[in-house]
Amino acid sequence: MPSVFSEQLQRHLAGRILFEPEIPFSPELLDQHFKQGWIRAEPAIQGEFPHCVCLRCGNRAPHLFAEFPCAHCGKTSIYCRNCLMMGRVTACKPLITWAGPAPAFHSPRHPLHWDGTLSEGQQAASEAVKAAILQKNELLIWAVCGSGKTEIVFKGIEAALANGERVCIATPRTDVVLELAPRFRRVFPDIPIAALYGGSPDRHKWAQLVISTTHQLYRFASAFDVVIVDEVDAFPYTFDETLQCAVQKAAKDRCARIYLTATPSETWQLECKTGKRPFVTIPARYHRKPLPVPVFKWAGNWRKKFEKGKLPVPVEAWVKKRLESGKQALLFLPNIRLMKKAEPVFKQLHPAIESVHAEDPDRKEKVERMRAGKTPLLLTTTILERGVTFPNIDVCVVGAEDAIFTEAALVQIAGRAGRSADFPSGDVTFFHYGKSNAMVKAQRHILSMNEEAGKRGLLDA
Repeated sequence: MPSVFSEQLQRHLAGRILFEPEIPFSPELLDQHFKQGWIRAEPAIQGEFPHCVCLRCGNRAPHLFAEFPCAHCGKTSIYCRNCLMMGRVTACKPLITWAGPAPAFHSPRHPLHWDGTLSEGQQAASEAVKAAILQKNELLIWAVCGSGKTEIVFKGIEAALANGERVCIATPRTDVVLELAPRFRRVFPDIPIAALYGGSPDRHKWAQLVISTTHQLYRFASAFDVVIVDEVDAFPYTFDETLQCAVQKAAKDRCARIYLTATPSETWQLECKTGKRPFVTIPARYHRKPLPVPVFKWAGNWRKKFEKGKLPVPVEAWVKKRLESGKQALLFLPNIRLMKKAEPVFKQLHPAIESVHAEDPDRKEKVERMRAGKTPLLLTTTILERGVTFPNIDVCVVGAEDAIFTEAALVQIAGRAGRSADFPSGDVTFFHYGKSNAMVKAQRHILSMNEEAGKRGLLDA
């Protein structure tokens, strides 16, 4: 059997596929374990260029492979462009994985330390999640924005951890990992937890509960007994088949798969309605108040107004009303260029108005200023459509007919309002220059959830 130090190597490698520089152990120790058969190596890229497969990310697209003169092997080698952001994968460098026995997890019988309560809808979903995890089934939780999706997985995760199983919570976005990790560390204080994202300090940490971006799952294989995918409809997961394959690859053959979303794709919605996909809906928020329903308002040629350094009259009136009443607001715009063009005009209404986008180096600080009530109005792209909560805000979209605002995006944007029990309502306005199908579908989606919640007695009178 491996030595004590080898158990550390076992824990680091088990369920992972890594390159030698990613393994914080000496080459001599690795070589010793190769000879003993405890670890194995295989080419990271297989096949003949350009018809190859990357064993790390699963990429098979010929246009995403390239050749280059490699200093490592001194020959022309192949590399994968699809997962290049995680370090170059080349045909001449092997991926290393653990080939010995899986590490054992010794968890307390009751690892969950949480004294919160669940609503009726949350309780039904929690029981369904726990049953699916114990039976190693697949389940979709279709829950409205602000319904408390995180809390409903606590009991199911507890059951898996108590059984000595390994659990992964995956999400497409780093922001969500950073938000979830401290919450799970509070309620599972005795469980080793790793938060994995680009540049994460936990990348070498051995953990029974892993909270990870979907990109980081490229480095896992047959690792988890339970995989929970949060925001399963979010970009880039829905548009990148290799990320979907990474989630499947990270799961063991017998694995529970739980998917969480407020806005499943049209295909998944149809599968739910026709009985092809097991699912549970939570149509109401925990505070038992209806979801704010967006209203549509004509804004004319808003693009032309912004280009001329002016605000559309209805938009200006909407913003002034919030400023006068002291009600914070989020204002969504289709792209960064337009936002930057419009920001100086908005600042004429109030100098503390700010803007934020995905590449903004001050993004975290700006969101915190908004949370602290220091920013009256925050202009944003779709980057804030999900994963952030402000207690008492109104929301509007300028140019809601733009193609970037899909049904899912608009439902998520509307879901930023009315999330707090202290402030369960909020104004949601879609300013447009002609209604889109996505706008109409988003409004119907929200109305149908409110209707279902009312029929099930999940709303207060």
